[in-house]
Amino acid sequence: MHVLSLVGPDAAARAVADRLASRLGEDGRVAEVRRTETDVEQHDGPSAAKFEFTDGNWSATGRDRSLSDLLADLAPDYEYALLVGFPEADVPQVRIGDAADSDSEAPAAVLLDAADAADVDPDEVRTALAGTEPYETLESLVAEAKRSEDAPYSGAIATFTGRVRAKEDAADTPTEFLEFEKYEGVAEDRMDAISAELEERDGVYEVLMHHRTGVIEYGEDIVFVVVLAGHREEAFRTVEDGIDRLKDEVPIFKKESTTDEQFWVHERQ
Repeated sequence: MHVLSLVGPDAAARAVADRLASRLGEDGRVAEVRRTETDVEQHDGPSAAKFEFTDGNWSATGRDRSLSDLLADLAPDYEYALLVGFPEADVPQVRIGDAADSDSEAPAAVLLDAADAADVDPDEVRTALAGTEPYETLESLVAEAKRSEDAPYSGAIATFTGRVRAKEDAADTPTEFLEFEKYEGVAEDRMDAISAELEERDGVYEVLMHHRTGVIEYGEDIVFVVVLAGHREEAFRTVEDGIDRLKDEVPIFKKESTTDEQFWVHERQ
């Protein structure tokens, strides 16, 4: 799922989001996520969330939900998510009006600065967004594997999730976060090649890999491997080979930040 934040005056950002939703909707499902500032209490009662089903549609309110939580819920079912009212989100941005004139540093890549909503070309944004890193979760990759044309022949899906650990033993200095950089273009091509080679095995139908980049905090997920296969034996074996080859062959570089220091891991090996 590709995520885009529309930053600027609320009316302009919403207008651009609606135009983009119409264009991107030709390629896949689009979710619009809007922040509404209000003094009215949005939730009552003891429940942590409230869901309503009316005329075939769901609506929801609730507490203790982050934007990351919501995007994780959307990722398996949507190709795009358009955010309005989330300028702090670390996702690609289109900046409109006063936001385009601002000298403040954006948290992520700025795909387009536009003086007015009418200056935003949906086709230009679509092309630029296609070149950004998608938002993937284990669940979204599993959902993609299940949509494979070979899914009827599959009796197994095996997965691997790598995450940021705080320490390997009690005496270690705790890791606060990791930062990953990849060799642009080369890393993606190498992962695609590994997946293609593994899919040549008998009984292996789909191999999906995704490695996040940027800052990833302790406890968060880093990398996913998903294998759709005929039986569990080839699924388990291919997952293990997939993550081993990804770590050995894909040019992704890791900086570790502990409570005491920062260092590039490859410089200490």
